[in-house]
Amino acid sequence: MRRLRILLIAAALVLGTGVAVFFVLTEPTRVAAASLGPHTPNLDNGRTMFFAGGCASCHASSKDDPTRLGGGAPLHSPFGTFYAPNISPDPVDGIGRWSEVAFVSAMQDGTSPDERHYYPAFPYTSYQRMETGDLRDLFAYLKTLPAVQGKAPAHELPFPFSVRRAVGLWKMLYLDGRPFRPDASRSAAWNRGAYLVNGPGHCAECHSPRDALGGIVAAQRFAGGPDPEGRGWVPNITGKGLASWSAGDIAYMLETGDLPDGDSVGGTMAAVVRNTAKLSAADRAAMAEYLKSLPPVDGPPRPERK
Repeated sequence: MRRLRILLIAAALVLGTGVAVFFVLTEPTRVAAASLGPHTPNLDNGRTMFFAGGCASCHASSKDDPTRLGGGAPLHSPFGTFYAPNISPDPVDGIGRWSEVAFVSAMQDGTSPDERHYYPAFPYTSYQRMETGDLRDLFAYLKTLPAVQGKAPAHELPFPFSVRRAVGLWKMLYLDGRPFRPDASRSAAWNRGAYLVNGPGHCAECHSPRDALGGIVAAQRFAGGPDPEGRGWVPNITGKGLASWSAGDIAYMLETGDLPDGDSVGGTMAAVVRNTAKLSAADRAAMAEYLKSLPPVDGPPRPERK
């Protein structure tokens, strides 16, 4: 009996230590309020970030009005179904009572105002690259849009994916906290395009294959793969997939949705184009210049059509 008691005490100590370590490692982080100095919002820039980020594609609750951001759209995944939240200025159901630092923390750290982890269906792994000033401008712009009542449904996730705290471990692997750094050897337009594509545009989130934990396979970034929602195949947009495209072709597609072969984009890409069409011609050209510069990368093999 004494030996059994010792074993039980040891097991309890190990379990307790493990739980304590888990909670320390998974502690949500937030931006310090003191790190945000004075800022005069630029609403025009906020609008640009809104369309570059495709906010309406996930959060618009009305197909006819992209400014009504009541959320509710489902995002199906191998881990369960996520629902885009209400990000309108409604003070009860949306972000109307959020502080600026709470918004920046959500976008850069994936942490909610009540200090819980957001699931990475919200692409903060890309938004972390955005300049803080752009995020503050975006927040100011969102506050000018109509308030929409109603909360989105709760996520439908089976165990263990329903353990939100465990997302902290996921972040240790995939959220590096590094902002975008311009490449001094490249043109201003290329750097602008790299910023828009990798930051607000979060293009890699759909156009890259993912590993078993749902993280982007870094070696095949932009190389296409299975649609995260299980609806077909997302194309390779490296030099492998866009070899026959010119930068002009890419910019034109981002404006009109028309492809070089006379076809047009469909599915979720059609929603993307509705946003990129509202960007300036210079921004679309910059995105095209960057995408055209990507070296060819082989993506995962595409299944044969039956």
